[in-house]
Amino acid sequence: MKGLIGRKLGMTQLFTDKGELVPVTLIEAGPCYVTQRKTPERDGYSAIQLGFEPVAARKLTRGELGHLRKAGVPPLRYLREFRVRPDEEYAVGQVLDVSIFRVGERVDVVGRSKGRGFAGVVKRHGFRGGPKTHGQSDRHRAPGSIGSGTTPGRVLKGLRMAGHMGNARVTAAGLEVVFVDPARNLIGVRGSVPGPRSGLVVIKEARKQRVPKREA
Repeated sequence: MKGLIGRKLGMTQLFTDKGELVPVTLIEAGPCYVTQRKTPERDGYSAIQLGFEPVAARKLTRGELGHLRKAGVPPLRYLREFRVRPDEEYAVGQVLDVSIFRVGERVDVVGRSKGRGFAGVVKRHGFRGGPKTHGQSDRHRAPGSIGSGTTPGRVLKGLRMAGHMGNARVTAAGLEVVFVDPARNLIGVRGSVPGPRSGLVVIKEARKQRVPKREA
C-alpha cells in the first residue's frame, strides 16, 4: 500500500474538461524518505517507515538522530509507518514523492480535526434541545434524560454527552486525485480534508477501491 506524509495547504477549485467546477484540497506531500523496512521474517509483518520535513538536528533526540543516520537520511521531523505487501520492493534511503499517485486514483487522507474545546450536545452531536414553551425556561440546549432508574440503573458507556469536541483522528475515505505536480510536490484531491491549514496529513491508497461499472 503506497502512501505519503504531507501538509494541507488549503482549498481551491478547478474546472474539468467538461466545464464542471470541482472543489479541491491542495496538499504538499513529500518528498518522503524510507527510514526503515520491516519484514515478516524479522518483525512479523511487512511495512515501511517514512520520514518527512527536514529539521535542525538540535531539535531531535540522540536516539532519533542515530536512527536516521543509520538509514542515511537527513534529520526529519515526522516519522510514520505504512503497511506494504511483502512483494513490494522498497530500499532504506529511497525517496518517494507525489509521482507515485496518478490522476483518477482513490486515496484515503488521515488528519487531526480542528479542536473546538468543550461543547454541548447541540453543537457536538446535533441534538435538537428541549421544548421552548410550556414552562420550560432553561431546557433549550439541554441533553435531557441520560438513563432510566431501575433498569439498567446506570448510565451506559458511550452515551453522547457534552465534552471535548474535535482534535481527533479523522479519515476522509475514497477521495479522487484530480491534480498531481511532482515539480512542486503538490497533490490535489476532490473534496475536503480534515484539519486546519498547514496541518499534518497522511495520504494512503484507498482501502475501498471503486469497481468500474460494467457496460451492458
